[in-house]
This record gives sequence, structure tokens and C-alpha cells, in this order.
Amino acid sequence: MAKFKRVLLKLSGESLMGKQEFGINPDMLQHYAKQIKQVVAEGVELAIVIGGGNIFRGLNAHHSGIERVQGDYMGMLATVINGMALQSALEGHGIFTRLISAIQMDRIAEPYIRRRAIRHLEKKRVIIFSGGTGNPYFTTDSAAALRANEIDADVILKGTRVDGIYSADPEKDPNAIRYDSISFDRVIREGLNVMDMTAFTLCRENNRPIIVFDINQPENLQRIIMGERVGTLVE
Repeated sequence: MAKFKRVLLKLSGESLMGKQEFGINPDMLQHYAKQIKQVVAEGVELAIVIGGGNIFRGLNAHHSGIERVQGDYMGMLATVINGMALQSALEGHGIFTRLISAIQMDRIAEPYIRRRAIRHLEKKRVIIFSGGTGNPYFTTDSAAALRANEIDADVILKGTRVDGIYSADPEKDPNAIRYDSISFDRVIREGLNVMDMTAFTLCRENNRPIIVFDINQPENLQRIIMGERVGTLVE
């Protein structure tokens, strides 16, 4: 039996690059599609928020002379491209999906309507939230926290390239300590990087647990769904 009934999975756009310097790696799409198929087979209602950093990051726009708000909207469009790619990969595995955009694009995606999105989940369709929150100055982490609260997800699963939360960057500090679980207050007190502060505060205020885990390990997502302790739990 799956431990969770309804889950929001947060994927970074950079994770789709694989070993490339930019763009979408087909092997990574298949890697995620296979993991998601395992979760769907357990009867879990799954929503996904995906970033766009493999194509364009709004936060970096000012370095190229692009105004911040314009750059943020460009980043939102990048998440729609990633969402379309992931949708295609999932449907190639026989998974019913709905791509939902916070920015109206009726030719390629549904508009975000909360009750409709929840109904898709109840019908066991995987929904992919794209377009961020639809507003500049908010990251896709914030979009994940917002949508998770709106659909009343049991947990936010944040897939990263590290196997949890550490006291310091484990790629730079070999003495960094990994946490199995940690409180919201301690994350804030120690200044640990889990999500941006807007997203993190939203989860804390609504008591929405977060699990940070290594998405690149093929069985990790299913292991979490089945109740195994994988990664770091923030609650």
C-alpha cells in the first residue's frame, strides 16, 4: 500500500539536461517517465511542477540586458516547453496526463482552475503544472508550494541531484552532515537551502511536509511512495 494518496513532485529544469549544457536530454525524460509510471501504478494521485532553468532562468536575465519582469515571463514559457516534453514522454508510456498552464495558452494547455485540476487527480490523471504562478518575482519552488497547498497534497517531493539536506554543501565540504529529518524552524535557524524563502514559508505556515531526495536514483521515488525513509524529511 502506498503511504501517500496525493503527491506533488517538484522537478528542476536543470535536471532535464542530464550531462548536456542546456536543453532537454531524451534519456532524462525517459528516466522520469519510468519512475512516474511506477508511482501511478500504485494508485497515487500525482501532480508535477517543473522548472525551466535548462532553457532560460529569469533570475539571470539582467546579465543579458533583459528587464527582470520580462525575463521572468520568458522563464515561465520555458517551463511550458518542459511540461510539453514531459507530457509527451509520459503519454508514450500510456499515462493519461493534463498539461496546465498558469498563463493562458489554450492551444497547448488547460488554464489553471483549481477544482478542475483536483478532478483530474481524482480520475488518476497526472497533471503537470507549468507557467509557474503566472506572476513575475516568484520561482517554480513557490509555484510548487502554492499548488501543493491548493490541491491539498500530502507531501511535496523535491527531486534534486543530492540525497537529502546537509549542514553544508556536500560537494564542497566533505564533513557536511546529512539530516534524516529536520524541522522547519531548524532549517531557518541554520540557513539551510531547501527552497526559496517564499515557498518554504508557505509550506511551514500550512504544515506541508517536504521530502528532499536524489531523483537520479531509479527507485527512489517509488520507495518514498511506499513509505521507505529516503532523503530528508522537513516537517
